[in-house]
Amino acid sequence: MRRLCYLLLMVAGSTGTFQSCSTGLTSGSAEEKLPETVSYNFDIRPILSDKCLACHGPDANKREAGLRLDVPESAFKALQENPSAHAIVAGKPELSEAFLRITTQDTSLLMPPPSSNLKLSQREIRLIEKWIKQGARYEKHWAFVAPKKAPLPPIDQTEWPRNEIDYFILHKQEQKGLKPNEESDKERLLKRLSLDLTGLPPSLEMMDRFMADNSPNAYEKAVDQLLKSPAYGEKMALHWLDLARYADSYGYQMDNFRTQWPWRDWVIHAFNQNMPYDRFITWQLAGDLLPNRDGGPSTKEQLLATGFNRNHKITEEGAVDEEEYRVTYVTDRNDTFGKGLLGITLECAHCHDHKYDPFSQKEYYQLFAFFNNVDEMRPKYTAIDPAVGKPESYAKKPLMEISNDDVKSLLKFVNKPDTSRLIVSVMGDLDTLRKTYILKRGVFNAYGDEVQPGTPEAILPFNKNYPKNRLGLSQWLFDKKNPLTARVYVNRIWQEFFGQGIVKTSGDFGMQGELPSHPELLDWLAVDFMQHGWNIKRLVKQIVTSATYRQSIVVTPEKLRADPENVLLARAPRYHIPAELVKDLVLASSGLLNRAIGGPSVKPYQPPGLWESATAGGDGMLSTYNQDQGPALYRRGMYTFIKRTVPPPSMAIFDASNRDQCEVSRLRTNTPLQALVMMNDPTVLEASRVLAARLLQENSGMETKIGKAFRLIVNRKPTPQELSVLMAYFGEEMQTMKKTDPEKVLAVGEYPVPEKIDKKRLAALMRVVSMIYNLEESITKS
Repeated sequence: MRRLCYLLLMVAGSTGTFQSCSTGLTSGSAEEKLPETVSYNFDIRPILSDKCLACHGPDANKREAGLRLDVPESAFKALQENPSAHAIVAGKPELSEAFLRITTQDTSLLMPPPSSNLKLSQREIRLIEKWIKQGARYEKHWAFVAPKKAPLPPIDQTEWPRNEIDYFILHKQEQKGLKPNEESDKERLLKRLSLDLTGLPPSLEMMDRFMADNSPNAYEKAVDQLLKSPAYGEKMALHWLDLARYADSYGYQMDNFRTQWPWRDWVIHAFNQNMPYDRFITWQLAGDLLPNRDGGPSTKEQLLATGFNRNHKITEEGAVDEEEYRVTYVTDRNDTFGKGLLGITLECAHCHDHKYDPFSQKEYYQLFAFFNNVDEMRPKYTAIDPAVGKPESYAKKPLMEISNDDVKSLLKFVNKPDTSRLIVSVMGDLDTLRKTYILKRGVFNAYGDEVQPGTPEAILPFNKNYPKNRLGLSQWLFDKKNPLTARVYVNRIWQEFFGQGIVKTSGDFGMQGELPSHPELLDWLAVDFMQHGWNIKRLVKQIVTSATYRQSIVVTPEKLRADPENVLLARAPRYHIPAELVKDLVLASSGLLNRAIGGPSVKPYQPPGLWESATAGGDGMLSTYNQDQGPALYRRGMYTFIKRTVPPPSMAIFDASNRDQCEVSRLRTNTPLQALVMMNDPTVLEASRVLAARLLQENSGMETKIGKAFRLIVNRKPTPQELSVLMAYFGEEMQTMKKTDPEKVLAVGEYPVPEKIDKKRLAALMRVVSMIYNLEESITKS
């Protein structure tokens, strides 16, 4: 154990990095200089959102004294309590009642009131004062203004940029007195690139070829090779599955089996085919409403894509109010649309007007109306596999059956492994329009005024020429004037490569969300994305070929003090890879990985009794956990069966989503449980054994074997010191095996142990390989 600790410390030290719990950018002084021109959007609105708008904002039901401070027509008019006074008088803070209230010493008049536990800082007060003096100019919220391409900003270090992204990044760094890092060494850079684009480590052959290639375009060739890999679609699909709340069970109490995995196959296929983002979304929102080329019904592929809006939880229980749950499903679709595609907290207006953003409850239900006409019934609880069950137990409309003929012709990307009946939940509207009402306090049967389909005016009014259905909603979403769609997706792709978006709150572009760290860059990328046909692979290539992405992770004390959260990206980010990729790396490096694309989800190793203890009665298919055997055990992590009420424990420990609802960013934690998983999980131990056995069967010395294991797992050559420690540990384990039964060490996993092999050497080398898997660097993007 001493050697393990020593090795972990030594290798961590070799990366030249360390972590900090500090947050944000340091100001360098207690009294940071005020901007020359105070911006309402970037300086004043955040103050109002945090300290004022709960009582003086968009929510009419909670508004105090009839005063609304987020719109000028209310802020400038005479006060309800004192008609001779005004909350804000442009140019005159001394006459502005709002300013007088935030600076008074009289606690009975002070705003925010002391009872709210809110208080403005002196800097915030000075900002408001200067803003009023400069004319108190209001601006529409930055995210609700259509993006425009700004010219590339001036920079001093003109030799550094590789594409337009770098100009915006370097400009901000130079403003703060920072310089970017040198480019990362080739080994670490290739690992980063391969994990980011495919979710898999580079092969030894790719590493050797890249290291030997000294041509100027060696890196770009590697990028192009990885973008063409079928694994690219799997990696890109992973974040979409979180957003689309994909799972293999219905959720709620019975939490039985469902077959939505063909939709997952379609998502992988769409990313691999580089389907433009506008078509990718339109098919998912309204594929059932699209005519085919001949003007007939939508194609089966378009219909399958609409499974996106049937991925939500569905109850199978009896004695429930059908309408209550139906409204819950529509609400889920509405909220997923808001959070996932528009990046706004639309759900806050479910019960009342939004307290911070300019969305009324009426507008919430106008948007709700687009999803309120789905012809759906809850599935009847049955122990029969729905793949061979009767369609009557599912939604009535076009419900979709995928036949063997379909996968031979129209849906070749669906990995259907057998001839059983395959039913997928898709979208389909009623023939007669269902009426939509505002639901008072959000209660499913408390009807208020009737509303028609519509969209939030503050974002973009709904074009009267668009059909008032989901297809029209998709047209509205991709209207060139829509300020959110491109920004939100570009930001989410940025988050995939840098750990956090240009807007850190990637699901909230509203007034309570974080301001963009590089607003001009975000807008430039959004417009560029639209101008080039919503081309996702092009966007990805722009990001990974930038000098910003290619920096090393090395951090100096000066940079850590100036920018502890790395907002300015003067170094590459460093963090654990996602849960599914941890498994992928282990399987790929050991040679166990089953690289089949798509198909039904699988049940790998899992601690016994979890499903059984959490199942609430009944004899449904998922009341017991029946582990798979053979090649199914070695599928990629994204194919692991997700039961919503009992998500895969190892993946949950590494922060995977349980897919209960739309998630646009995962938590990122470091806990001792993660170390325990890496030390004890059967998949890791089995992979250690299998890799050790393969190495022992090669005609090479032990140093070469261990060095190869290190390269396969860590994706770089070990230093002489690292190799020396690993060799010493192997020697210690060989001595340990003289007093230990190696059979007990090797008895893990189902992959067979070679018959003619020295089991003591195998057990000793297995321990060494396991230690390499447990290095922080092994599962860290660096």
